[in-house]
Amino acid sequence: MYPYSIDLHLGGLSIHLYGVLMALGFMAGLANWWAIGRSEKRDFTFCSDLLFWIMVSGIAGARVAYVAANFADFRSSPLSILAIWQGGLVYYGGFLTAGFAVLMYARRHGEKTAALFDFVITSLPLAHAFGRVGCFLNGCCYGKAWRGWLAVAYPAQSAPWHDQVQAGIINRFSLRSAPVHPVQLYESAFNLLLYLLLLRVYRRRRRDGVVTALYLLTYPVARFCLEMFRGDERIRLPRMGFSVAQILSMALFGIGGWLMIRALRQPVRSGGTGTADP
Repeated sequence: MYPYSIDLHLGGLSIHLYGVLMALGFMAGLANWWAIGRSEKRDFTFCSDLLFWIMVSGIAGARVAYVAANFADFRSSPLSILAIWQGGLVYYGGFLTAGFAVLMYARRHGEKTAALFDFVITSLPLAHAFGRVGCFLNGCCYGKAWRGWLAVAYPAQSAPWHDQVQAGIINRFSLRSAPVHPVQLYESAFNLLLYLLLLRVYRRRRRDGVVTALYLLTYPVARFCLEMFRGDERIRLPRMGFSVAQILSMALFGIGGWLMIRALRQPVRSGGTGTADP
């Protein structure tokens, strides 16, 4: 755990920009649901309740996955496990637990599962884009050392600086890290483009499940590739050389292919709100 973060100081109040960007991501996702849900008889209350359960389950799953992967960093300060505003969330951990929450929400409210997942997934890359900007400002999830024209350097005490000192890339008197890939911004830009694609497909979809399948056929591919540019410590499986995130990306891509085949075999949807038939 590192002391560096970019904060706003208002009097005695310290506002962590990582947390601000994460909150903005959730609000952007809610605004998107509200905009597209009005024509489907999904009101603001429905969208905000859905957001609450996804937010709670997603953050909890993402934090648990991060703590499990970096448990040694928390042994001396267990209470820091709760300091999510300082960074430390594993996206795929949150993705899986949030997916389970959507499944339970669909069953409880009588929604067609595939239709609700399509609805939810439209906001995911939009919110994720904000989150990755937060990662960039926080210095976590940083890229490999690189001196290209887009490279960025982080100040002393940041995660890249600390790890590069330990690796012998720079010395402890350096005022900033060696330049690195702004991989967080690469992913943010990709997520914005993916959001536009999913929104377009959602509005023109003729079968439930297609939007969800499309997400699983696109984001995991980008994540697999972007992992090659990550400079922070990655957990890798012995003898395979792939990071855990890359393994999960391959698994989710396979699930996406199966869901797409299944969706395309379904009858053309007749419209409506996506609620289950009585």
